[in-house]
Formats: sequence, C-alpha cells, structure tokens
Amino acid sequence: MSTIISLMNDLGVESAGVRSSISRLKKRGIIDSVKVNSRNGYALSPSALSAFAEGDERIFTPRRATAGSRWLLATFTVPESQRSIRHKIRSTLIRMGFGAVAPGLWIAPEHLKDEAMSYFDRHGLSDYFEFFLAEHVGSHDLAKNMGIWWDLESLDSLYSEFLETNQPLLDKWTRMPSAEDSADRDTEAFADYLVLITQWRRLPYSDPGLPAELLPEGWNAIAASELFQQLHEIIGFRAARHAERVISDQAADAKT
Repeated sequence: MSTIISLMNDLGVESAGVRSSISRLKKRGIIDSVKVNSRNGYALSPSALSAFAEGDERIFTPRRATAGSRWLLATFTVPESQRSIRHKIRSTLIRMGFGAVAPGLWIAPEHLKDEAMSYFDRHGLSDYFEFFLAEHVGSHDLAKNMGIWWDLESLDSLYSEFLETNQPLLDKWTRMPSAEDSADRDTEAFADYLVLITQWRRLPYSDPGLPAELLPEGWNAIAASELFQQLHEIIGFRAARHAERVISDQAADAKT
C-alpha cells in the first residue's frame, strides 16, 4: 500500500483518497490481497489482467480498417424478463465502439471480432449473440452511414480536445534540454504520463478504428494518435523509470 500511496502522492492524490480507492477496487474484484516478501500487498486479479492486456492493445497499438475491410455484425436476443442483461450488452457494445445499424443489429470493423467474442464469452453472454462477417455491397453511400451509425461529430470533438490539451505538453518535453535527465524530471514525467493515458484511453474505444477513407476530411483522429505516440515515446520510459525507482526504494526500506 505504501508504494501505491507514494506514487499517487506524485499526482497530488492524498493518502486517504488512495486507501479509499484501493478498498473499492478490492470490493469490485479488480485487485486481490497478496503477500509480497512476507508483507501484505495487492495484485491485479486474473480478470483484470486479461482486461488490461486487451486494453493495452487498443491504447498503444490501435488498428484502423480500410474501405475494403470486412465488417463484424452482431445481433442479440434477450428475453423481456432479463432487461438488465440487455442493458449491459448494449452498454458494452457502445463502449467497445460498435455502431447501431438498427434495433438489435450492431456493426464494427472486423478487427474487433476476437476482442468482442472473447469478452462476451468470458462474461457468460455469448449465448445471446450471433456474429457475422460481411462485406459492403450495393450503391448506398457507406461514408454517409458512418455518421448515422456513429456520432462522428462528438468523436472528432474529443480528438480535437485531446490535441488542444496535449500539444503544449509535447512542446514542453521536446524543448527540454537532454541534459535535464534527473529523478525530478522522471517524477514530473510520471505525473504527466498518467494524466495523458487517462485522457487518451477512452478514445480508441469510442473510435473502433473506422476506415479513414470513409471519414470526414480533416478527421482529427490521425493527428491525435500521432501526438499520443510521440508523447508515449518521449515520457513513457521516464515514467516507468520513476515507478521502478519508487518500488525499489520501498522494497529496500522494508528490509531495513
């Protein structure tokens, strides 16, 4: 616990708030109590580790379909007596980035197939679903449908906000002299990086990687993704170095 508190203090989070958050995460089954070097500690639960692994792929290596890619169609049937399950399924489909074609019919790029099927299987919901892979045929304007099935205006606004917020951060770190490679700079990078990840991680889920050719001109997703990758390369390793240093220092203190 002391290690987590120390790291969160670097972000200005008070100890009481950290303890309260850990308690809530434990109740939700996201973290488990474990023994670390004969001391009480915490670790991510197996289900949380699986979710983080899938999340890492979305966040750090997002994929983007092309106009010729196939589409994943999902349809589900839930009895009227199980409305809560129906709501959970719909909420999850939206969170994953699926678009609503019609009541009960949802669409996403093919590359979401494994992630979606794995999630619903893992949560005991796959029996409600039928999944199909399809190609677009006919004369309908698929680009126009993008704006019907997904809220592109809101998505683009989120990307624009990310760019506006984090371009100054990139300017700050690229202007910083290379000689300024110190523990204090690593602490600063750690705080900046966690805020960056928090701001970015929702975007690859809201945008499932729709084909750029079918999106409005000047779509901000491309520039936002490039900005995130630049910042990740510049401060990601510094943030990791700071976390490793704090963990090592706490472990050394525990032995004395």
